[in-house]
Amino acid sequence: MIPEEPKNTHFGFRTVAEKDKAGLVHGVFSRVASRYDVMNDLMSAGVHRLWKTAMMDWLAPRDGQHLLDVAGGTGDIAFRFLERAPGARVTVCDMTESMLVEGRKRAEAGKLAERLAWVTGDAMQLPFADNSFDRYTISFGIRNVTRIPDALAEARRVLKPGGRLMVLEFSQMPVPMLQWLYDRYSFNVIPVMGQVVAGDRDSYQYLVESIRRFPDQESFAAMIREAGFGRVQWRNLSMGIAALHSGWKL
Repeated sequence: MIPEEPKNTHFGFRTVAEKDKAGLVHGVFSRVASRYDVMNDLMSAGVHRLWKTAMMDWLAPRDGQHLLDVAGGTGDIAFRFLERAPGARVTVCDMTESMLVEGRKRAEAGKLAERLAWVTGDAMQLPFADNSFDRYTISFGIRNVTRIPDALAEARRVLKPGGRLMVLEFSQMPVPMLQWLYDRYSFNVIPVMGQVVAGDRDSYQYLVESIRRFPDQESFAAMIREAGFGRVQWRNLSMGIAALHSGWKL
């Protein structure tokens, strides 16, 4: 029998063995965990807070719903969801334990303990039963997944019939000159700021490279459809620097 050749994937602009990517991503987020909110401010010039508000507006949280927030990190989406729907529940799932530790430290976590759970898990192999959740969100996390189709399939598996997927992710600007300008900011400013603010240039270099490797809006929408979701839509944020994608388990 001919041995199967190892599969490769990307880690930023580097080509790495597929089996190694999760560990490399885990290393990045372990290093930036304590400065994660600062990282998002650097990556988006602070606008990520407005994007998350837009996400909640479109998601329209309701009492009684159970949200699974994957790559939920420090709980930012979870806290926003529960603020909108005090009678809801949220499970935050992240592969990096140190990110969850930072989330538990936040003042909101103690106040919401009865409605908030923190679980270590992989987006490609979620530790939850089929048809468990009403809503699934992933914010600035799906581009770091080794096999995005596997993560989307898992999202559909754990959602209840009629459940909704929503993804917030950096994307591609439709105007080439604006994209060129944003790329100059991303590659020339963000890693330097990462070095100054967090003492970690390499992690921030990976993060900006990972943005450029992520599919454009329509290509990602096609991936969501291929995973079996219906009524797939997307909305640009800040002229396409980021985008929201929505799909339903019909």
